Amino acid sequence: MWICRACAVEHEDNAEGCVICADERQYVPADGQRWTTLSELTAAGHRARVSELEPDLFSITVAPKVGIGQHAHLVRTQSGNLLWDPPGYLDDRVVQQVRELGEVVGIVASHPHMFGVQVEWSRKLGGVPVLVAAPDLHWVRRSDPAIHPWSGTLEILPGLTLSQLGGHFPGSAVAHWASGAGGKGVLLAGDTIQANPDRTSVTFMRSYPNRIPLSAAVVERVTRAAGVFSFDRLYDNVGGAIAADARGVVRYSANRYISWIRGDFDHLT
Repeated sequence: MWICRACAVEHEDNAEGCVICADERQYVPADGQRWTTLSELTAAGHRARVSELEPDLFSITVAPKVGIGQHAHLVRTQSGNLLWDPPGYLDDRVVQQVRELGEVVGIVASHPHMFGVQVEWSRKLGGVPVLVAAPDLHWVRRSDPAIHPWSGTLEILPGLTLSQLGGHFPGSAVAHWASGAGGKGVLLAGDTIQANPDRTSVTFMRSYPNRIPLSAAVVERVTRAAGVFSFDRLYDNVGGAIAADARGVVRYSANRYISWIRGDFDHLT
């Protein structure tokens, strides 16, 4: 099993390079395509850690950073746990910590950049199902019987719903946790909807590193689809968050984005 150093997605064969990084939404580093393995990363001192963000919601990060450096999330419910946006690294200690928080019943990535070592996580956790959005199934680089396609909207656990909004990728998804934020709702948005550094707005992109925007129509579609859920807080996939009134922030940010795309503020440029 090979891991792309740029995106940290697992591959069963590295002969063709990383097609995920070769796509216009990502990039091959200037020094070229490079590969690594879990044993090599462990020997280099990489470690994963679990941190509590709020009751029953945990972040899993890796230091030093591996690949894109996503912040995975683990949602704990009475019916089982969800591992969201699995990292591109794991070790025995973090697997044990995750197990101690309860049984993981599903592993889901918001989109292909976040696949990480999803099959390896599944195997370490006892063959947990790995749900991959059907429109993005062809991006999977390591096949396994644990991988199952899904589409549309899926209540993976009571009060925990997956929804494909599209945009960044056709299958780009969010996870809505109704009990989060003290019962006001949490949206795990990946970068289907990305929190901005100002912590008071979000954005929507086809490519973040290469700065390719989405159209006004797609941003409106994504926003409307997210708006069917009630959520006060939003977490993205790189440590960003909107702490309060996140649903309103998403609507405000979409209106601002659409206004700029439409040319309403060209007189300011």
